[in-house]
Amino acid sequence: MNNPKISIIGLGYVGLPLASLFATKYNVIGFDINQERVNQLKRGIDVTLEVTESQLKKVARTNIDLNGSGLFFTTSTEDLRGSNFYIVTVPTPVDKNKVPDLTALYKSSETIGKVLSKGGIVIFESTVFPGATEEKCIPIIEKISGLKYNVDFFAGYSPERINPGDKEHTIDKIVKVISGSTIETREKIKSLYASVITAGIHTAPSIKVAEAAKVIENTQRDINIAFINELTKIFNLLDIDIYDVLEAAGTKWNFLPFKPGLVGGHCIGVDPYYLAQKSKELGYHPEIILAGRRINDSMGQYIASEIIKLMIKNDILVNGANILILGITFKENCTDVRNTKVIDLVNELNTYGTHTSVFDPWANYQEVKKEYGIEMIKSPASLSEKKYQVIVLAVAHEEFINLNFNELLYQDGIIYDLKGVLKKRQNNISSNEN
Repeated sequence: MNNPKISIIGLGYVGLPLASLFATKYNVIGFDINQERVNQLKRGIDVTLEVTESQLKKVARTNIDLNGSGLFFTTSTEDLRGSNFYIVTVPTPVDKNKVPDLTALYKSSETIGKVLSKGGIVIFESTVFPGATEEKCIPIIEKISGLKYNVDFFAGYSPERINPGDKEHTIDKIVKVISGSTIETREKIKSLYASVITAGIHTAPSIKVAEAAKVIENTQRDINIAFINELTKIFNLLDIDIYDVLEAAGTKWNFLPFKPGLVGGHCIGVDPYYLAQKSKELGYHPEIILAGRRINDSMGQYIASEIIKLMIKNDILVNGANILILGITFKENCTDVRNTKVIDLVNELNTYGTHTSVFDPWANYQEVKKEYGIEMIKSPASLSEKKYQVIVLAVAHEEFINLNFNELLYQDGIIYDLKGVLKKRQNNISSNEN
């Protein structure tokens, strides 16, 4: 397709980097329903820190009628009219019952249906269960637009592979899986992505295959981490340090380097439920997938109980104890707090009557308060006059590695190194990482 005009629907952790990349070569419209988010991007501010201010200012344009390349931010559906490629990058979470929530995907399909022209191509990047694109989204677009699928408009699926906070494996350096509803459509999509992705393109034989590839990438990781988490529980009973075991086992060339911990975020802790839900609809109960989810979802409660046991062993009064939680984001050196499992640890500790304080220089205070009802402290030093009986290193942000814990900790207090990144110090520093 000559002279691509691209509309990106959703400007979060996935959509913004993709829009910024395409905007280096093409006319791109960046659409989001969050007016505050769009206003920030127009000022060159990306609170996710995935795209720098200089990168944004380099591609951003103030006029929708772009000449050549550039990126125009908008909340207006009408601004999407006239594009020949629509790429959907909205979140697809699960609800409180762990059931896939495709609301944002459905609304995006409705939005595209209102502005789609004949010959247009709609590409979905959001995580879904196999079959969702053609079974759920395409009928909505057909109904709203009045156009016929694979006659008047076409579709594709290209799973996102963004790794929030990773400045090495950026979007252009990750192999892109693509698929299309027809052979001709697939080639157009391949050509479009290949023009900006330097790592290469993998062509899936069907949209369903591409959808399935996405969900198993993170399901595989989830299951492997669940195995390590279960080993952690076993080795704790044997009084063996799991990290010592992993270091020794890791000397074998084909040992997979997974580590224990809290499994949160918008991918690993969510994607398995999409595959499991579809599987159950087909009459098959996925035992391994759901077992892995149960283990990983229970880790917050387990870690809290281990901390309480250590407090009791160290003659630390549990009720009323001050505990400092370092980190609330779902991973290190990243602003993303979506589906963080640190909150499970905080909530569980609070059931024992402890006073938990959360400090995270990467997380947005307003977002954490809105999402989890937590008032984070501005600095661990702000409460240092009363100090802490326990400090939990929950997220391995760079700022925490060389923190002077002795200034914050009572003499007989405990440091619980959840991430296994601190060197063992004295007897009052716990190495029972999980």
